[in-house]
Amino acid sequence: MKELKVLILDDETRITEKLKYHLEKRHFSVFTANTPNEGFSMLEEHEPGVMILDVMLPGMNGLDILRKVKGDYPNLEVIMISGYGDMDMVIQAMREGASDFIRKPFQIMDIQLAIERTEKFLKMQSRLEAAEDREVLVSKELESMIEKDFVGISPQIRQVLKMALKAAEDGDVNVLVTGENGTGKEIISRIIHYGSPRKKHVFAPVNSSAIPESLLESEFFGHVKGAFTDAREEKKGYFELANKGTLFLDEIADMPYTLQAKLLRAIEENRIKRVGSNKEIPVEVRIISATNKNIEQLIDENKFRIDLFHRINTIEINIPPLRERKEDIRPILEHFVTGIARKKGKKKPAISGALIQKLEGYHFPGNVRELRNMVERAMILSENEVLLPEDFLLRGNEASKVCKPTVKVEGLNLEQNERILIEEALKKTDMNQTRAAELLGISRDAMKRKIKKLGVEIVKEIGREDDNN
Repeated sequence: MKELKVLILDDETRITEKLKYHLEKRHFSVFTANTPNEGFSMLEEHEPGVMILDVMLPGMNGLDILRKVKGDYPNLEVIMISGYGDMDMVIQAMREGASDFIRKPFQIMDIQLAIERTEKFLKMQSRLEAAEDREVLVSKELESMIEKDFVGISPQIRQVLKMALKAAEDGDVNVLVTGENGTGKEIISRIIHYGSPRKKHVFAPVNSSAIPESLLESEFFGHVKGAFTDAREEKKGYFELANKGTLFLDEIADMPYTLQAKLLRAIEENRIKRVGSNKEIPVEVRIISATNKNIEQLIDENKFRIDLFHRINTIEINIPPLRERKEDIRPILEHFVTGIARKKGKKKPAISGALIQKLEGYHFPGNVRELRNMVERAMILSENEVLLPEDFLLRGNEASKVCKPTVKVEGLNLEQNERILIEEALKKTDMNQTRAAELLGISRDAMKRKIKKLGVEIVKEIGREDDNN
């Protein structure tokens, strides 16, 4: 496939130029426009495969541009970006044909990964059009539609994959995926969806812990106009949007008890009612749930309904932590080194035996995700042609030197001390929210909520007015 062409339409020149600079370094062919008319001209002249489109533009709303673009160029993949995106806007953009939605401020890696996901999809389409053997196409399609970071040679991981593919054969069975953070629960869920008869329909991931409790019912089941104060128009919920597809409920154990009964009813009856309406709407979705918690213990504590547990747990797939399958460390490490070297345009370094030995003796509290972050950090900082043990900082005895705050907490004011610790973690990770969250022992979503609540400033990201670099 030829070099992927990317068009960036944003009214802020500093954003288009920074994105162009960084994406061209990653071997994309990039064009920029700062007005809708310039964007339409670029589309006609260059016929890009991907468009990065800002929602707020002078003279024309980004969603209106999205509708026109998808009407004129139905095969163009559009990634929306906005500093004002609420859940309604995200859903509307997806309904209008956007392939991704990224909020400002964002990091270059967010945009790069969104484009690469789209590039995989475009390559898959190209292969599907050219190929003739349908039986071979199924495996290619599955491989192209999922993230490829699910790697391993251990008997445990082979069994996980075998169970996932078996579950995929049945398009209706509900699946519960369990395992620690960073083990790849969403990847397995995508394997099940894209390997199933539902693969042509929506895979809708929902983080049950990221939605405010007051909005949960509306987000899942939708609402009618006037159902509550801010309900200015009717809205479809996740069940309707995922109709005939798969609804992936991440962090299912964190769902409020009061909503669990309504979720159970929707799953059992295949019908939902929008908030403020008595009309029943038929829906037909497969439920794949995921959690890192012990649901049976939550049931004993009356925090999770046993009937819902049995309904979502027809098949349970448990992904073992990385420390229990040490033979997978080498192939995963090699996979990440190869992939990151390619993305950053670097020569692939060799891997020392001493490094393998060091990693195989580590307990990996963050699992595969932690290993990936380690590799990325090492390949940014190391100037050697071989990755050595000293290039990898581990938690525990070594990491305590890295994670220990260099500032003192002040008194017993919880909110004030939270801010101090969050700012310290961000400084130590060069404003990388994912790695800062891992240092603090919280999820990235929790980190984002705390940053917003406490007004913590992220100074190194693109898309803020104070970004002068």
